[in-house]
Amino acid sequence: MDYKMRRLSQKKALSLVKELDAFPKVSESYVETTASGGTVSLFAFTVMAILAILEFFVYQDTWMKYEYDVDKDFSSKLRINIDITVAMRCQQVGADILDLAETMITSNELQYEPVVFDLSPQQQLWQSALLHVQSRLREEHALQEVLYKTLIKGGTTALPPREDAATEAPNACRIHGYVYVNKVAGNFHITVGKPILHPQGHAHIAAFVSHEMYNFSHRIDHLSFGEMIPGVINPLDGTEKITSSNSQMFQYFITVVPTKLHTYKISADTHQFSVTERERVINHVAGSHGVSGIFVKYDTSSLMVTVREQHMPLWQFLVRLCGIVGGIFSTTGMLHGLVGFFFDIVCCRFRLGIYREREVQDEMNNVNHHQTPLLADQVLDE
Repeated sequence: MDYKMRRLSQKKALSLVKELDAFPKVSESYVETTASGGTVSLFAFTVMAILAILEFFVYQDTWMKYEYDVDKDFSSKLRINIDITVAMRCQQVGADILDLAETMITSNELQYEPVVFDLSPQQQLWQSALLHVQSRLREEHALQEVLYKTLIKGGTTALPPREDAATEAPNACRIHGYVYVNKVAGNFHITVGKPILHPQGHAHIAAFVSHEMYNFSHRIDHLSFGEMIPGVINPLDGTEKITSSNSQMFQYFITVVPTKLHTYKISADTHQFSVTERERVINHVAGSHGVSGIFVKYDTSSLMVTVREQHMPLWQFLVRLCGIVGGIFSTTGMLHGLVGFFFDIVCCRFRLGIYREREVQDEMNNVNHHQTPLLADQVLDE
């Protein structure tokens, strides 16, 4: 008895489910297939397949999302990464940093390496390629996102070493290393003489360097702020300035923006910056005062940027895929019905005359059929 009751309840539940079927089946005897419908179906399935494949490529791709917030970190130090080559001997130049509070930051971490200023053929190819990328980055800002997404630990954009030993004596000085400074405005400069600290500030001993030996032609192989990230190209990387004047001042005004970078390959705290360049000849007679040298004046922004690499969620991909399939299926069905409707109208216009002739002929046949018995009756009466 219990078994029969369970069977009965299952049948009722099954019948209830059948009544809720939103996709009723149509018997094949009531389905009519046409050549036009088959053609439209093949076209629709082809378009569905192409768009589904393209949507899958979109699903695999990622994009960078930028978020902006106020930088509340004032106690941490700012790291400056430096790699600059000056066309003067290391004994003749000195580099140091002076911040907004006139505090001299020690630059003992910086190394002075005698080198040849002219690049080797391989290094020239590297610099030309880097300058080409820099020009493209200025035109296409979206390329920076490509660089962010392709960062790989261990890669480097630094100047490659010389492939052969230099035949000439070193005539330049490569100043490279990193320095930690306070997160306030400051001035990193390279000028004649070694820096010394005294109660009134700081000075450079330049008495033993002749003015004719001044030459601040330089090449910035790398200049960045924050953590070193291999693969990131900064605005001043590869910059080269050549001068024939002994009294040339080069100035770079930099605004540093703290940036937190989070991608699927790397997470780091770095800094982006924008730069404005200026250079002029020191001529006290003409009113152009100053000191010959290279001056990098930087200031930190109060805003902080967070860059995150994002990926399309799976549910969103499935919704978009269903929209593509359903939309194309419905649209092609409506278009097929609309084209068939107009086609029937055009065909009916051409066939209307044929239909009228047939109707007239049928009427004449009916009239003749009725008139023949009447004539026969009249003949018999006579």
